[in-house]
Amino acid sequence: MDYKNLGKTILDNVGGEENVNELIHCATRLRFKLADTTKANTETLKNTPGVVGVVNKGGQYQVIIGSDVPKVYRSIHDQSNLEGKSGPSEGDENQTKFEKVIAMISGIFTPILPVITAAGLIKAVLSILTVFNIVQNTDMNYQVLNFIGDAGFYFLPVFLGGTAARQFKANPYLGMLIGATFLHPTFTGMVNVAKETGEAISFFGLPISAVSYSSSVIPVILSVWLLSYVERFADRISPKSVKFFTVPLISTLFTSIVALTLLGPIGSVVGNYLADFFRWLETFGSWVVPTVVGTFSPWLVMTGTHYGLVSIGINNRATLGYDTVASNGMLASNVAQGGAALAIAVKTKDVNKKAMASSAGVTAIMGITEPALFGITLQNKAAMIGTMVAGGVGGFIMGIFGARNYAGGSPGLLSLGSYIGEDTLHSLYVAAATLVTSVILSFVITFILYKEDETIETTTGEQDVVPVQTTADSENLTETVVAPMTGQIVALEEVEDPTFAQAILGQGIAIKPTDGLVKSPIKGEIVTIFETKHAIGLKTDSGLELLIHIGIDTVQLKGEHFTQLAKNGQRVEIGTPLVQVDLAAIEAAGYDTITPIVVTNTMDYAGVLPTGEGLVNTGDAVIKVIK
Repeated sequence: MDYKNLGKTILDNVGGEENVNELIHCATRLRFKLADTTKANTETLKNTPGVVGVVNKGGQYQVIIGSDVPKVYRSIHDQSNLEGKSGPSEGDENQTKFEKVIAMISGIFTPILPVITAAGLIKAVLSILTVFNIVQNTDMNYQVLNFIGDAGFYFLPVFLGGTAARQFKANPYLGMLIGATFLHPTFTGMVNVAKETGEAISFFGLPISAVSYSSSVIPVILSVWLLSYVERFADRISPKSVKFFTVPLISTLFTSIVALTLLGPIGSVVGNYLADFFRWLETFGSWVVPTVVGTFSPWLVMTGTHYGLVSIGINNRATLGYDTVASNGMLASNVAQGGAALAIAVKTKDVNKKAMASSAGVTAIMGITEPALFGITLQNKAAMIGTMVAGGVGGFIMGIFGARNYAGGSPGLLSLGSYIGEDTLHSLYVAAATLVTSVILSFVITFILYKEDETIETTTGEQDVVPVQTTADSENLTETVVAPMTGQIVALEEVEDPTFAQAILGQGIAIKPTDGLVKSPIKGEIVTIFETKHAIGLKTDSGLELLIHIGIDTVQLKGEHFTQLAKNGQRVEIGTPLVQVDLAAIEAAGYDTITPIVVTNTMDYAGVLPTGEGLVNTGDAVIKVIK
């Protein structure tokens, strides 16, 4: 995949660099804060090869990429000046208070998830080595691995100080300094002495509580929130000639004193109360929370509200040493989505859908659910039912048997080691049993409920489309797409581009053209003609969405050898000229002219069936879509 061009396309279609106030990424998504969301070309992005989907929710414009998101993120930063840029999104003022809180939590915790994941998995590896007596807790090998794994958790206030500062519009490095203040060896030494001797800690008569802040969450967030106001105040009162010195001095000194004497202790108490509440909830009914989370996790992830649970889980691991709130239910739900996707992969007779569902299923079982969630679960009732039922059952098992997660990580097969702790494998066994149960149950339910019309009867050498419905209005249940160009029909899976070959963008066919005039294959509207003219998005009056992608990697020609004959938003009939292409010039430039034609909202239909073969002329039927 050409990450440089993909990054440029995404940046251009979110309104350009000037429209981006902030960009971060999580495991699978680019998360933009846009100044004006109306400038974003959502339909164009959805039809862009390499983009799985687009979600505009919670003040963030999210472009779903998949596991390649770090490469696309780096590509965008290499081509722009977004590093450190932070500002409000256009929809911030229209958000409810709840949405604002969720957006804030997401913005604080999303950037540090790789830190928590890495530290958690290192601790999990260490637990495995210890349980199987490969290392002893007195070994130097153990100690080295232990402090490497502990570092991510111990210095969590420093990382949170930086990300919280970005959310509160403060200097992120001053935010990190506040976090480091809580962890300075001199202060931690004073705390240890005070706990042993009872000697009070004070600053000019102001009492400082003897609290240990390593791995804490709430104290630094509260303190950086205060920092944001102090910094703006200091900036306002400081003379311009000395602002460089006075703003960081006033901001850091005042905030640090208030943090140590007031906000830090308050945050510590709040964190302990939260931990006590969930400890009580665990004894009152340990199955309640993981069952609810396991059942409704797909909707939580879709809206971004799962980050509220993630923050609680981090706080619990910092105070209790383990989490039972977020990890348990989300483990069951994640792998259940994998089971549902694999059931569709097994049952479907469509080669392209089979490839997409099987890939998304395996990925979800590993712990990354977005490809399955947006490609399968949310678009199919059978998959959603299977996922929610199996996720709820799996969450109940985790809760009723008291499984505990000690290290975090993205819930799935790869994070099972994070359930090893307290010198026992009990939680690991429960988590492994839950994983197997959730996958199998989701697979069975989805397999039983999933319906796919038998639309193809195979005879030797030919395939004929035979609609299942035989009622008088059966013709209204199908829609035909004709060839936009003259040329040779090629199966989509033979296209030398995995985005099309694996039907990531949808099912359809490809044409190796012999004539460079591209005409409309449907009656409807032109949604978009890309600036580079190499791709055209169309939509029929009934809602069928179609993408014509002229050539492979021809976006790099930047419109050269393409002549646009129509415009965005134009109504078209079958046969309306769209683009004129110089095929010979494109081939001379070293590009393949094969042209995929795909239905981008494939999941809205019972079947997308190739009907043409061999050499076809413009206007010949090539795809039949079954509603």
